[in-house]
Amino acid sequence: MENTLITFRNVWKIYKMGEVDVNALQGVSVEFGKGEFAAIIGPSGSGKSTMMNLVGCLDVPSKGEIFLKSRNIARLEESDLAVLRGKTIGFVFQQYNLIPGMTALENVLLPLEIQEVDDAAAEKRAKALLDLVGLSDKMQHRPSQLSGGQQQRVSIARALACNPEIILADEPTGALDSVTGKEVLETLYRLWKEKGKTVIIVTHDSHLAQYAQRHIELKDGKIIRDKPNPNQLKPEI
Repeated sequence: MENTLITFRNVWKIYKMGEVDVNALQGVSVEFGKGEFAAIIGPSGSGKSTMMNLVGCLDVPSKGEIFLKSRNIARLEESDLAVLRGKTIGFVFQQYNLIPGMTALENVLLPLEIQEVDDAAAEKRAKALLDLVGLSDKMQHRPSQLSGGQQQRVSIARALACNPEIILADEPTGALDSVTGKEVLETLYRLWKEKGKTVIIVTHDSHLAQYAQRHIELKDGKIIRDKPNPNQLKPEI
């Protein structure tokens, strides 16, 4: 695939459960390219969470190889991998993972401070990102003062802080009601359509998956389907 960002080559992930080996992923080969909107789908226990951790380079395979921007993640020092991951992938989690004592602006600033971005430039970028997700009037609010959907949009802004090429979202609407979830989905869709981000969502929600242009379906740790989605939905933006 041209402009490939992530490549799996015959990837296995095996966990030890006492004396038993559990094959969470079995021989998975897949590529993700620039500008894709892909959904990793499947029932509970299919291997979605394991695959998300590996796509996000939060873990390394038991067997096989994973390349992030042509670099084999298993051969990188953890510090080098952390830098590459931090610059390439932005994470959006189901539970937001915002720091309660910090304002929305301070939460978005955090990754920029970790990357030691100049204070003035960091603040300008964080404010622009909160404006992008429709929260320019909520910058000084703490998470407890925001709705679930607003908190998730703060987490999306935070994921974008270091301008990653990939947004990796784990059940991004799982803790939200359908109306609020739709707003979050529209934000992700817009980042893909208008900003050219690669968006990968991990979900068991078949309706949510319909917004993706590609479906990768897992069952028992194996990919059983990897096809374009001919019925891709377009949110009413």
